Amino acid sequence: MISKVMSAGLFGIEAFLVDVEVDIAQGLAHWTTVGLPESSVKESRDRIIAAIKNSGYQFERKRITINLAPADIKKEGTAFDLPMALGLLASSELIKNNFSEELIVGELSLRGEVKRIAGVLQIALLAKEKKIKRLILPLENVSEALVVDKIEVCGVSSLVELVQHYTGEKVLIPASPSELPKTSVSNSFSHFDFSEIKGQTQSKRAIEVSAAGGHNLLMIGPPGSGKTMLSQRLPTILPPMSFEESLETTRIYSAVGLLKKGVSLLKERPFRSPHHTISGAGLAGGGSHPRPGEVSLAHNGVLFLDELPEFQKNVLEILRQPLESGSVSISRASASMTFPARFMLIASMNPCRCGHRGSTRQECVCNENSIRLYRHRLSGPLLDRIDMQLEVPPVSYTELSSLQEGESSAVIRQRVLKVREIQRQRFQGSMIRNNAQMTSRFLRKYCRLDLKENQLLERAVEKLHLSARAYDRVLRVSRTIADLENSEQVKTPHLSEAIHYRSLDRNFV
Repeated sequence: MISKVMSAGLFGIEAFLVDVEVDIAQGLAHWTTVGLPESSVKESRDRIIAAIKNSGYQFERKRITINLAPADIKKEGTAFDLPMALGLLASSELIKNNFSEELIVGELSLRGEVKRIAGVLQIALLAKEKKIKRLILPLENVSEALVVDKIEVCGVSSLVELVQHYTGEKVLIPASPSELPKTSVSNSFSHFDFSEIKGQTQSKRAIEVSAAGGHNLLMIGPPGSGKTMLSQRLPTILPPMSFEESLETTRIYSAVGLLKKGVSLLKERPFRSPHHTISGAGLAGGGSHPRPGEVSLAHNGVLFLDELPEFQKNVLEILRQPLESGSVSISRASASMTFPARFMLIASMNPCRCGHRGSTRQECVCNENSIRLYRHRLSGPLLDRIDMQLEVPPVSYTELSSLQEGESSAVIRQRVLKVREIQRQRFQGSMIRNNAQMTSRFLRKYCRLDLKENQLLERAVEKLHLSARAYDRVLRVSRTIADLENSEQVKTPHLSEAIHYRSLDRNFV
């Protein structure tokens, strides 16, 4: 007898429907799974047999063929365990073959328990798109699926519970949206505050500008000057994600299985800080079946790269595409896909290999050739894509010993939120979310310069040898500075400050 259960699989971060067809025919006991199953799917055979047996059921051990359609897309993961087990029981006529209005996913343990899986948010969105009446999934994944409205979500904890539903012994009750957790996850940066940073007035101002407009920032300074401290406190002044941003980011974390238990929707912007030994595949994503990397995990958040020149140069060059387009494309022989990757790049580096060039406290031991080689690990095209370049000086003893606290993160965040609201209204109806994403059309409209400002920018372009891309980024930063001053017009002080944040360009030519 043939049975069919509707399920779903993941291709990258996108979900697709899979028909699990089970046929039990006369012949020697044999199990065949077809439809391009990966090893994780093939290995489910023994797990499913044990789960059915330990749940108190028996099925005919004859010639079993399981087809996962469409057969031209590779299937991986453990989400097919539950629908395959149901198909076997239906083909053995232990339950009715009546799964037409339901999409079923879940992993089985040897005892028949239904375990948590990855990618449920995408599967729930797919179920809504295809107008499927009910989604049956592991109980631990219910809160994640409840983010999507207009579908029934039923959680099960065991195979027995689901079988009883189909035999009429027990009715599955759809979960209610009131079961959603009130908070997504605790903010891991809540114990940081800008008031703890001594001195560094200019650096804190640059961080505020960066946060207000979503601009990329490179900090250059000696060890111990506070570059990492400043970066760690950036999340405390960033605005919360909108629902659309939360959904975009949560989909990525759900697909790779990084969504924490009980978390339905990420509310805090991600802050990713990979080590400098990371590979290209780890940063951009990859694998035989491409999966998102750090640039995608930082989507709508911050990617912090400490000691930037210590990263492999070919790895850093990968950043050029996502910094420009907000996405990253991965191509393999078996598949090609594009992942979202729109993030703020915050990076830090020493002025030279020893870190003491220009210091009045310690003598630099690097020669000019060594300094040039160190800095040239960052290519011109990559630097062009970084909006702001900032020199972070060492903190003086007077500043370190001062008992006076600076502005708190809460105060700075209020200014950032005010500027972000200005930008939200400015770009309403478009795909642009902040000043850093402005296209040429918006630059011409919102960054018009008078004669005096035009002359200033012309001199800067000639003196600093700014490219056309750097020219646009100066205008974007100046627009954010003007917004912080509540000015509709970009004026000379705003433009001068934005140009100051590009002054390191001449040191890298």
